[in-house]
Amino acid sequence: MPRFDANLDYLFLEQDSLPARIAAAAKAGFKGVEMLRPYATPAAGVKEALTAAGVEAVLINSPTDPDKGTMGHAALPGAEAVFEVEITQALDYAAVIGAARIHALSGRTDPASAEARETLIANLKRAAPEAAKRGITLLIEPLNGHDQPGYFLNRAEQGAEIVNAVGHPAVRLQFDCYHTQVQQGDVLRRLQGVLDLVGHIQIAGPPARVSPDQGEVNYPWLLAEIDALGYGGWVGFEYRCPDGTAAGLAWAAPYGIRAG
Repeated sequence: MPRFDANLDYLFLEQDSLPARIAAAAKAGFKGVEMLRPYATPAAGVKEALTAAGVEAVLINSPTDPDKGTMGHAALPGAEAVFEVEITQALDYAAVIGAARIHALSGRTDPASAEARETLIANLKRAAPEAAKRGITLLIEPLNGHDQPGYFLNRAEQGAEIVNAVGHPAVRLQFDCYHTQVQQGDVLRRLQGVLDLVGHIQIAGPPARVSPDQGEVNYPWLLAEIDALGYGGWVGFEYRCPDGTAAGLAWAAPYGIRAG
């Protein structure tokens, strides 16, 4: 079975600090965590919490400001200097905490824009050698247009095509089963089509982005199929828990995950 990690921007929100969420995730049985926006907490403190909990930093996002509506700059023509600052900050932070993956956010622009595509490819080509030197993989993730209208990447095949165009082993695809189901459907076949490029998987129950035992996808079946495909990476729990984290993790007890 794939290794499961907890997204600490969605789970364990009962805890009032990132180090406390890391400790709670470890107590619940997670061996890894992912953090979308960890930058407000000093990296040294996060590293200390990870070490104390015996938990791996699986993934962080490149910096963004959701209050201002920004979703990264990797695909935005004319914003190359902004992307360079963001990815440098992410690489430095990831190196301190030992995170092996960074989701490089593309930003909001026309998904059909050839200029945006070339900008994203060029930015990733420039950033990939430094990431590789630090043992870090850069990921790009298609996001559905309902939750993230105007986001450049929105289809699994589009993401795979760009990864292939970059052609560097330090650039991979982040495959979110929830986003794929909402945007395209046919999750397993789409995953099969791009699996050799996938560096990380995330799950949630569509259409409400809640626990995987709710909604349109039969996750016990899908997880077994992912296992049968030979995927050995992490699967991130990235979903809302309106009744609290303990209730939101009840479905995962057969996988050794328990909270509360």
